[in-house]
Amino acid sequence: MAGRRTPAGGFTILELVVVLAVLALVVALAAPRFARGIQAAALDSTARELLAGLKYTRSHAVSEHDEAVFYLNLEDRWFRLPGSDRRHGVPENLDMELVTVESERDGEVGGAIRFFPDGSSTGGRVSLVVGERKRHVDVDWMGGRVRILDES
Repeated sequence: MAGRRTPAGGFTILELVVVLAVLALVVALAAPRFARGIQAAALDSTARELLAGLKYTRSHAVSEHDEAVFYLNLEDRWFRLPGSDRRHGVPENLDMELVTVESERDGEVGGAIRFFPDGSSTGGRVSLVVGERKRHVDVDWMGGRVRILDES
């Protein structure tokens, strides 16, 4: 029995290579799904942030008994709330479009949605798109109601 070797406890190189290949395949197949999930989360999060900003602007107009303006810069990808100089950024991977009345347009750069002391507004829509997914943040002109419309 002196010439006989006992097998060592462990894995062969071939077994390790097979396991690594399977793991690489799983990661390669799963990565695009995770990326789409992250993009969808950014889309939803930004839509909710715009919704909150527009609702704040409406509340500001009503409580201050004065007009309040929500400004969106499409070129540099930010929006601003009334009474603040802070610019809230919009993720680079989202395409944006603003529909508002001509008097509130700022050329191709962006524009505004204006709210009045009675809660009404000039109305408008901010559309966000990533891939095939779309979210529209609508502002009703008559009542100033702000809501998110899903178009996936």
